[in-house]
Amino acid sequence: MIETGRVFAALSRGIAALAFIGFLATGAFAQTDAEQPQPAEDPAPLEEPTQDSAPIEKPVEEPVEGAIEGAIEGAIEEPLEQPLDEVQVTEPARATPPAPGMKINKDNVEQYAEYFSPGTRWMVDRGVTMLVAPYRRYEFPPLIREATEKYSVQVSIGPDGESILNQVAGIPFPVIEANDPTRAIKLMYNYESALQVDDVDVRNFDCQTGQVGTDGAPVRIERQFLIEHFRRLSFTGRLEIEPIPVLLPNKDESRFKESLYPLIEPFDLKGAGTVFVRHLDFRRHDDSWLYLPQLRRVRRLSSAQRSDALFGQDVDPDSYGGYSGNIAWMEWRVLGEKTILASMHSELMPVVWGQPPGDFMHSDLWEPREVYVLEGRTKLPQYAYSKRIIFLDREAMIVTHQDIYDHDGELWKMAFNQYKHSRKPIADAEYVAPYMRRYFVSLGMIDMQLDHVTFCSLPSHRLPTEQGWYVNFGDREGTVEDVFEVSTLISSGR
Repeated sequence: MIETGRVFAALSRGIAALAFIGFLATGAFAQTDAEQPQPAEDPAPLEEPTQDSAPIEKPVEEPVEGAIEGAIEGAIEEPLEQPLDEVQVTEPARATPPAPGMKINKDNVEQYAEYFSPGTRWMVDRGVTMLVAPYRRYEFPPLIREATEKYSVQVSIGPDGESILNQVAGIPFPVIEANDPTRAIKLMYNYESALQVDDVDVRNFDCQTGQVGTDGAPVRIERQFLIEHFRRLSFTGRLEIEPIPVLLPNKDESRFKESLYPLIEPFDLKGAGTVFVRHLDFRRHDDSWLYLPQLRRVRRLSSAQRSDALFGQDVDPDSYGGYSGNIAWMEWRVLGEKTILASMHSELMPVVWGQPPGDFMHSDLWEPREVYVLEGRTKLPQYAYSKRIIFLDREAMIVTHQDIYDHDGELWKMAFNQYKHSRKPIADAEYVAPYMRRYFVSLGMIDMQLDHVTFCSLPSHRLPTEQGWYVNFGDREGTVEDVFEVSTLISSGR
């Protein structure tokens, strides 16, 4: 007989790593309102699963280099233009930036230390090599620009200093004054709105988790997951698929709904999954349900678990996409602005991983990006972290990565995102978008204190013809409201 605690632990371990992709899978999508929430009670800890899986065979770096370096030679290096927030920045004299075509590794990283955060510096010291490419300008898609121009004039921060009022669609705060006391929270609302999509279905993606290698050894894979679908359906901020800008009726008063199911691997979690609702009223907790076929039981999950890295995984739900909790759950402040290296315009999809011991990170392009550096400190008791340091791209308004600290003020984790901007995710994609879309190629989280990592490929290498991403297709590709019902979740796992 299957032990209940062990099975739930195994499932949650899978969901934590995979849902990590799930939310992130939204690529160019998400939006919310805000006020002060009430913390929920944490569930009892569950027993750690013990079953191991054979690692997924990962592609190696050698065939990539020529293709990527060719892309560098063909790229146009443009000057950084003024981003959404039109605040002039005066920066101190800096070292010469790394040149396009240069490879940065542990042997020369000290020369370019100012272009790294503590988290990205750690991964280079542990064996990651970065191939530097020229900066490429990012522009929002036409529909977002039009909605921003139309609606942003009416948007404001509420009297409480944390809620957002009168938002319809587009970027809510395209101009923010440097001395605005609500500058940080406005930037975070811009971030959420920059991720908005009407609907998305991310198919057949995988995650692996294990110990970071040493002395040239690869990651020691402990467990792997394959997931058939992550879906999201937005009820507000819609720009492309009718009805626009809101989806009615909205019986659950939802901002958006998500589903992550069924799991295909590992075997002991086959058929498991979750459904999730984020409400219009930010004071309401998210509704989350977990289904485990082996127990024929649905479990409701607490909001307080959002900062927990569950059952051997390294990711927590609040870190999805950079930050996926309600904006008002944090006290935000702008620490400054910085130039870093980030993967905004990757060339390869599916991801091609680097060489050991840096094989938990991709071997694609890194370019200089101007970012805001924001600090978020929770208002909720018993939150796992003392603070998040978020690196927010000034043009694209998306999170390149974040460094996360424990309650002793020590660096604990680093979450990373790899992006591609294209009209189609892969060369042989069935659908071609009308404009450039943003896709997550890979993402993950590193626990620097335990030398442990979870890293994910969207889509999986094991299905080379799978385009993986189906954005704004609605009924045509099955992203309908019934998908997000608990009854549908249960049926899919049987």
